Amino acid sequence: MGTKNKEPSAPEKSVLTFDQKKQALKDMLLIRRFEEKAGQLYGMGLIGGFCHLYIGQEAIVVGIGLAMKKGDRSVTSYRDHGQMLVAGMSARGVMAELTGRSGGYSHGKGGSMHMFSSEKEFYGGHGIVGAQVSIGTGLAFASKYRQDDKVAIVYYGEGAANQGQVYESFNYAALHKLPCLYVLENNRYGMGTSVERASASKDFSKNGEPWGIPGQKVDGMNVAAVFKAAKEALEHCRSGKGPYLLEMETYRYRGHSMSDPAKYRQRSEVEDMRNTRDPIEALKAEMQQEGFSEESFKALDKEIKSVVQDAVTFAQESPEPDEKELWTDILVEA
Repeated sequence: MGTKNKEPSAPEKSVLTFDQKKQALKDMLLIRRFEEKAGQLYGMGLIGGFCHLYIGQEAIVVGIGLAMKKGDRSVTSYRDHGQMLVAGMSARGVMAELTGRSGGYSHGKGGSMHMFSSEKEFYGGHGIVGAQVSIGTGLAFASKYRQDDKVAIVYYGEGAANQGQVYESFNYAALHKLPCLYVLENNRYGMGTSVERASASKDFSKNGEPWGIPGQKVDGMNVAAVFKAAKEALEHCRSGKGPYLLEMETYRYRGHSMSDPAKYRQRSEVEDMRNTRDPIEALKAEMQQEGFSEESFKALDKEIKSVVQDAVTFAQESPEPDEKELWTDILVEA
């Protein structure tokens, strides 16, 4: 079966309303300031274990979040804090979990990669590369079985794109026409290896072709372009036509994790992306042409920083888990 793969195109000026742009700016700022603070706390030794930051990639989850309907489910890899915040999970609960406190979503026992919220339909960050793709396909199967009109959004990186379980999931989703949106976040570097060195496939949007899964390349640094592509893809999935694949071309400013010095790329490369492609600055500039003042931006940024600082205070004041917590959350009573 042939598939049609669209090239990226500039979104129409009216693709987002001004209110949607303001919400997108607010959400992207929340992720950016939250992640910056998480990086600081990690450097101070207040966050243990792994910590993978989403700085630079904010437009993807925010644009898709604007296109999602209430009840749609999402699952992702270990670069997960942004997805949690956009899903509506509390900044307090996420920060408390990062710092290993009882007020966290997993009561301080899980850390960065092990928290989820069934209430918010967020089914976790997963540390096993590619594992979330199979889980997300299962979530889509549940929706098909229940006929609940929900779509499962599965985020994974280009470093996981050639995993065998990814292609097994594609086959199953296409065979049963599951409502599953696969979102490949191509940030160019899987851990410390560039995509040019690691993948024979250079156009990941075509990876679903053998199973008849439509694919599209998207400018993942442009929140309006993400929203437009996601809205079309989600409608495709929800209408019973089966899965869809979006390759988001994006860039992470920090290393793979906080322990990665990122010496495999030039500093000038990162600076160039920050200066010319930053999703927050691009949206801010667009909104300023519509009357959004610098003072309004500063006020919004101050509000966001206050939310993040409140989360830090809550985390620091929340006690560490009691030793008895070692024996909880192991079994679920049937």
